[in-house]
Amino acid sequence: MTDLGPAERIVYRTFTLTWPFYAIGALYVVGPVLAWMIGALAVVVLYLGPAVRPDLRATGPVPAVVWGWLGGMTVMLIALWLGHLDWGLGTGQTIKSSIGWAKGWALLALFPLAGAVLPIRREVLIRAQCVVGLWTLVLAPILIAAPYIGLPERIFTSPLKAVGGPGPEYFSVYFFTWDPSSWTPRWQFYAPWSPFAALLGTVMVLFALEEKDIKWRSIGIAAGAVMIFASKSRMGLVGLVACTTIPRMMPFVLRGWAWQALAGFTASMAVLGTTLATAATDAVAAFKGARADSTRVRETLQRIATERWQNDGYWFGHATVQPGSHAVEYMPIGSHHTWYGLLFVKGLLGFFAFLIPFVWQFAVTLKDATLGPRGRLPLGIMMTLTLLSFGENIEIEAYLLWPALLLLGIHARETSTSDQALQP
Repeated sequence: MTDLGPAERIVYRTFTLTWPFYAIGALYVVGPVLAWMIGALAVVVLYLGPAVRPDLRATGPVPAVVWGWLGGMTVMLIALWLGHLDWGLGTGQTIKSSIGWAKGWALLALFPLAGAVLPIRREVLIRAQCVVGLWTLVLAPILIAAPYIGLPERIFTSPLKAVGGPGPEYFSVYFFTWDPSSWTPRWQFYAPWSPFAALLGTVMVLFALEEKDIKWRSIGIAAGAVMIFASKSRMGLVGLVACTTIPRMMPFVLRGWAWQALAGFTASMAVLGTTLATAATDAVAAFKGARADSTRVRETLQRIATERWQNDGYWFGHATVQPGSHAVEYMPIGSHHTWYGLLFVKGLLGFFAFLIPFVWQFAVTLKDATLGPRGRLPLGIMMTLTLLSFGENIEIEAYLLWPALLLLGIHARETSTSDQALQP
């Protein structure tokens, strides 16, 4: 980490200061500012070409999948404007929501753009993730001991909340939080809530597995595991297993013996299928029952969002999330699920504006993971984002997912360069 270029230095220092930024409640501000800064830098670098200093020159043209993200998020903004116009929400609300787009959905395009264009190595992000892991391991004993030694749940809420955001929890600093269903402590570390912290822990493990130095690799894996288990999130446990193992199994798809084994397994399902199906059903029921109240609220939110989207917001949605009733513990309609939330807030137009680049990116990483180890980390990230999308709203959490989004841009550049090299 002693030979960093200007873009790498910006990214590395910002990433490694995650915990200090969290300590002053600034993470929600840092993510969007960084996105627009390095996104603008990428545009300038592309425009100036060889006139830029050598260690900042563009690594190549913008990959097609990144153009997909740029186009999709532009359509998302158009869907937002049309929704506000359709519901007559006024100029003030439209401007406010557009700023929200700039702090959320826009990041899903800006960071991949920066990663694809700027000379940033994936090794820099991997090491920075492990450095954040070291911070986490150092602070974890204090955080975990806090509820048992009488420390307060929340330390303070930063005055930076004046810049506006989804809620005060994005600017608050916590030792821990109490789970209202069981009245036991849960930890969210530098995330706004525990389930999101678990999937950030999964991302940390994915990055750490690619670290070449065994000391840093061990630190990153241990820190990610602590985040997953301390958060007490079911989704995090699924991610820890699935998102780390499946990408490493993908190369077997191209091997003949793997297909023969699959054929044998398929044939055995004629005998064991019913038993396994029953076991799977029981496992799903147990999974949902582990946090029955949470499952009930999420399912109710999804049902209400679907019905209201179909009835009165089919094409452009309802423009904003709307307050929920006591039946969903006053959670906003359009929250807690990216896909149902998109249908409710942005309608069918916004839904496909996100779905198309997302599936495209997933296909790129899936293909590359099948061909070799280079695609393992990007595929693991896409699988984690998929899990996250079924329990959270990705756009309001992009400010913490930016290293993963940047890595997707780097991977798009790597695959694009490889494809160009193979062309005659």
